[in-house]
Amino acid sequence: MKLLKYLTGVLTLLLFLSMNTFAQEEEDMDEEQWQNEMNRLQQQRTELQQERDQLQGDVQRLKGTEIKSFDECMDELYAMVGATRQDIDNFRREASELNGRIQRKEGPKADVQKSLEGLQRNRVSALPEFFDRVHNQMPNAMDAWQEAPTEINYTVVRGDHLWGIAKKGEHYGNPFAWPKIYAANRDQIKNPDLIYPKQIFKIPNLTEEEKSKYDKLRRNYKPAPPQQEQTQQNP
Repeated sequence: MKLLKYLTGVLTLLLFLSMNTFAQEEEDMDEEQWQNEMNRLQQQRTELQQERDQLQGDVQRLKGTEIKSFDECMDELYAMVGATRQDIDNFRREASELNGRIQRKEGPKADVQKSLEGLQRNRVSALPEFFDRVHNQMPNAMDAWQEAPTEINYTVVRGDHLWGIAKKGEHYGNPFAWPKIYAANRDQIKNPDLIYPKQIFKIPNLTEEEKSKYDKLRRNYKPAPPQQEQTQQNP
């Protein structure tokens, strides 16, 4: 009703302004110009009345329409993709966890890619809440993910030892991880204390469990105190 009163007021104001302008210009108009202006104003009035009547009809139709709650609307939307609220909650959690793995580059990348493809095949991913993240943002992050090789090769040089090779920053950055290199190259290493220049060792990646294990060893390591020479005093 407020909208209709507002439109009626606007209509009246426009007609008043038009008539006022028309009255000011009337002295300079001949009969034909005067009649054309009257016809224009009458046409404008008819058009405004038609718009008012159309809006009035829209208001009446809306009065008879039952407005559903937000939750009811969301349930209907979920039903369109064959999902319940529990399904949506599960999908939201899975998408969040997988996105975290992608951001952390927590591989293997191939396994993460398969999980992402599984989310994309789920009809729930078509919902506005998920579509851009699952079909655009996460695939773009996967494309930018450069996975490190599972292992690299290292050529032994004079003075090398497994402890020192494992300590190198480009390898493990932790000397306590030397058994990983030893285990990967048992075909060449008979004694871990004896390695030779020009030998080519495989340096495999550490698993998260192995990283934790060797980091703990490094933190807990306490070097033995230096031995002090004991002097004997003559009696």
